[in-house]
Amino acid sequence: MEESFAVAKETPSGKMAAAGGEGPSSSPPLQDPPRRPPRDGYGVYVYPNSFFRYEGEWKGGKKHGQGKLLFKDGSYYEGKFVDGEITGEGCRLWASSGNTYSGQFVLGEPQGHGVMKYKAGGHYEGEFSHGLREGHGHLVDRDGQAYWGSFHENKRHGRGHMIFRNGDKYEGDWVRDQRQGHGVLCRADGSTYEGQWHSDVFSGLGNMTHCSGAIYHGMWINGHPVAQAKRIVILGPEVMDVAQGSSFTLNIQLQQNNGEVARSEDGRVLKISAGIRYVQLPAYSEVSFFKMDKDKREPPIQTPFGFDCIAYPLWSPKSGGLEPRAALESPEANPPRPRGNMPLGLSVLHFSGETSSSSRGCEPHCPEDCRCVKQGCARFSDVRLGPPPPGYSPILFLDGLREEAGCRPRGSPGPGRTMPAMQDPPGGSRPDGAATTEPAAAVFPGEYVIMIRDVTDPPFLGHTLPTAFKHLRVLGKGTDQQPHFPGEGPESPS
Repeated sequence: MEESFAVAKETPSGKMAAAGGEGPSSSPPLQDPPRRPPRDGYGVYVYPNSFFRYEGEWKGGKKHGQGKLLFKDGSYYEGKFVDGEITGEGCRLWASSGNTYSGQFVLGEPQGHGVMKYKAGGHYEGEFSHGLREGHGHLVDRDGQAYWGSFHENKRHGRGHMIFRNGDKYEGDWVRDQRQGHGVLCRADGSTYEGQWHSDVFSGLGNMTHCSGAIYHGMWINGHPVAQAKRIVILGPEVMDVAQGSSFTLNIQLQQNNGEVARSEDGRVLKISAGIRYVQLPAYSEVSFFKMDKDKREPPIQTPFGFDCIAYPLWSPKSGGLEPRAALESPEANPPRPRGNMPLGLSVLHFSGETSSSSRGCEPHCPEDCRCVKQGCARFSDVRLGPPPPGYSPILFLDGLREEAGCRPRGSPGPGRTMPAMQDPPGGSRPDGAATTEPAAAVFPGEYVIMIRDVTDPPFLGHTLPTAFKHLRVLGKGTDQQPHFPGEGPESPS
């Protein structure tokens, strides 16, 4: 490329005229002959369109060797030239974007290995082809997120590893800048997912191990588990009848919306607690309830059975705790209860030391009153209601027996029945005041509620399952009704 120059001077009138002329009416101005690029060695050349200016080495009239090509918009290239073309190692600045590149060039384009620094933030170091990221490289974006792996046509494509700004890490397959194929995601909270991906979300068969220890193994669609548990179900009849002082077993299922067991789930932590029916009755009733001291009153708990309940403790002789009456009398057995909303299990809770098969191997280890779900099932064995806690005064009204007795004074016991006094729970005691071993003294006949709560922390799969309730009826001694022992449904897997 060539450019010619004309030398001019200013006339007294301020107009520009060619040097050597005799005024406006003179002959056409004389011009220097066109300038040609240097043949060899070092030289400076401005191209006819004045957009390019080159300073550097020449060979045979072509840019060859080390040089610098400047663009009128402020862009430039500095580096190697071969036969007039940008080829070899060099550095390029694009004024329009502010990006800079240092590395290998072929025919004016980044090709081979190089480093691209982006004005908006971030950089890429790796392989290029025709100016695009292609092959293996390391990309750090403006937010500090880093990717190591394969690229195709400027996008993450193939196998790669990425660290996100929230601390999550992913290693696996990519398709056109999206996670797709098989991959492993390790979240900052300790949760992990390994399985299939599509369009940047969980899709296909995958295994999620939550930071709480819970696990889901199954199908995913658009980032959501297909067979996720939606509710807790306590198996057995609608109302369970239990003999006074007897223990019972509860079989629990986590069910999907369609009623099927969520066998894809392991490790949710379920907690058992109890309550006794809370009522404000007229003078006579066959319902046993408790009168609470004013300083012990707590907000009642709503149940789906049409009545409220107040928290009531559980107890088990295998827990190593005191017998019922001794538990009532021992200050060590009854530490002060916290103020505010009463925990559903109360502070005097005792529970069986037995560890069900569903809880073995659960991490972290479940407390006595909790069980870990195994394949959508759990079991609470040897459950027993405990003695009334401090501040709960039991009262039993037998209105039906009063009617049978005719003119029997109000509050007197009926035939074959005894009326417990508030200050002396039934069950009897030896003269020395030691508690009897008869477990029936642990609980009064009446209507109770068993509650199973999902206490997985933090919530598994983004939600906590609703609390499940079971209506429990404790039958007193001498009743004609035969107790029903629950737990006859499908059992937890061993």
